[in-house]
Amino acid sequence: MNSKRYKLKRVLDISMIIGGFIFPLLWPFWIIIIFIVPLLIWIEDRGPIFYSQKRIGKDKKIFKIFKFRTMVPNAEKMTGAVWSTKDDPRITKIGNFLRKTAIDEIPQLINIFKGEMSFVGPRAERPELHEEFSRKIPNFDKRLEVTPGLSGLAQINGSYDLNPKDKLKFDIEYSNKMSLLFDIKIIFISILNSLTARWDSPEN
Repeated sequence: MNSKRYKLKRVLDISMIIGGFIFPLLWPFWIIIIFIVPLLIWIEDRGPIFYSQKRIGKDKKIFKIFKFRTMVPNAEKMTGAVWSTKDDPRITKIGNFLRKTAIDEIPQLINIFKGEMSFVGPRAERPELHEEFSRKIPNFDKRLEVTPGLSGLAQINGSYDLNPKDKLKFDIEYSNKMSLLFDIKIIFISILNSLTARWDSPEN
């Protein structure tokens, strides 16, 4: 990514975060996100509200993402680090809704604000799974040349459980076509998908 495109991308990210919080028509949405969603998560099983996990980002930088918890507490004690699927039995009832609408991803605005992520880019993968896929799939590391995103070309074009090889094709296509207008288009489609509750939310 050249310096100019990176700066424009960063301006778009920060502008969207600030604009989203100060735009009056979105205040009811933020009330729901800040108060109602955490309450519903807690009521279902009295477990933690938030979930954090290490991910690998641009240039193999390891960082911690934040999400609303959508699985039963201590879900990975049941299975270890695995690729989550659409019908994963560990997903809670409220978690199912949060994933369908991508509301579970909202806390990652913190990661975007910190510059660890962008609104658009390849999905940040778990380090152990990235290492596994890199051994099996040629050029899988190329997806780390771009800042990972909250949404991306793979998410809006592929199914929920799109396999890593096909996801890589979308990630490389995005890297080649990347521009401010392309990002805005992907963001617009992502919002429409969330409003219609399409299964385009990312893996756990």
